[in-house]
Amino acid sequence: MAARRNRRAGVEDLWTKDERQPDGTVRRVPSKLDGKGKRWRARYVDGAGKEHTRRFARKADAQAWLDGQTAAVVTGVHAPPSAGRVTVAVVAEAWLGANPDWEESTRSRYKSVVRKHIKPTWGTVRLADLDHDAIQNWVNDQVDGGTAGGTVRKNLGVLSRICDYAVKTRRIAVNPCSTVKRPKQRLAKRRYLSGVEVERLAECAGENWLMVMVLAYCGLRFAELAGLQVSAVHMLRRRLQIERTITEVDGVLVVKAPKDHQRRSVPFPEFLTKPMAAHLAGKGLDAEVFTSSRGAVLRVRNMRRAWWNSAAAAADLRGFTPHEMRHTAASLAVSEGASVLGVQRMLGHDKPSTTLDYYADLFDDDLDEVANRLNSARTNFATAYSLRTQGGAEVVDLRKMPR
Repeated sequence: MAARRNRRAGVEDLWTKDERQPDGTVRRVPSKLDGKGKRWRARYVDGAGKEHTRRFARKADAQAWLDGQTAAVVTGVHAPPSAGRVTVAVVAEAWLGANPDWEESTRSRYKSVVRKHIKPTWGTVRLADLDHDAIQNWVNDQVDGGTAGGTVRKNLGVLSRICDYAVKTRRIAVNPCSTVKRPKQRLAKRRYLSGVEVERLAECAGENWLMVMVLAYCGLRFAELAGLQVSAVHMLRRRLQIERTITEVDGVLVVKAPKDHQRRSVPFPEFLTKPMAAHLAGKGLDAEVFTSSRGAVLRVRNMRRAWWNSAAAAADLRGFTPHEMRHTAASLAVSEGASVLGVQRMLGHDKPSTTLDYYADLFDDDLDEVANRLNSARTNFATAYSLRTQGGAEVVDLRKMPR
């Protein structure tokens, strides 16, 4: 039976047909379907003996689909084409509901992409009708329309995850997004404040001076700043224990513990000791260290409207955001000799390589120092070599040798 199934599987050109010539030879000639519809038809027989076909504009796509289907039949994970009749919108909703381990912010972000970008284009499209060309055109249209490369990549990523879920649930055999080319993501240039600029911003912040300084010299995420409680401030050790965050998701405040690698003890400089002690005086252990002027939990948008934007403008730093203070903290630490590991621990990155990926440009001075040390070492080597050869017929100065 397997042999019969294999003989009936293949990719057929519907626009041409074999025609026997008077001399007995056979050549390909245009068929009745020439120029009509998609040219290539792939077909195979499943494990139950039922034949399945699908047409494609490109032979490569037809072959890829056929290879995926036949491989699925052999390995026992075949998804019958009838399962692909369900629409993308239906599967997208199922995917959104099938991941209880997501963070609230992650779920909100995915829901937004599905609502704004996936459903308008693909919502009524059957899974079986998704193909490489259509998805690639969708990606290209977004780029041509001026959508940032990073945003296009995120939109495609969500569609790909939906298709991955469809593969796992055997609605389709292969993910049609896997062969789509993604646009390059243009990395935004990070802004780092100098120590003098931090002083100017803090002064313009008035009664919020301490908040600016903690952001600049401790590198907390805004959610960590909002969730910081009095009990997490250890004055004698000068440490902030990061063990709680507050994030606004769709207008609702979500209180939770940070990820394991983000739990950490962050030191604060000695100059903040007295201002911090004065700020905490009279507060209960469960109280938030920093709140709005009305005592409410910090929300980044409210804070920017209330005082941050005006302080940044007064400090000639218009457009600078609270999150960019985290980059500033990394810059100030590196400028004072902090190692990659030290910056990683302060910022709560999962591994040192993440810190290097984010802030490789801050460690350029280290590269200069490496070059300077190698230069000094080479000079010493050359001198030693010259001294050894002085007793011979020739003294060689390596510094004058061609490179």
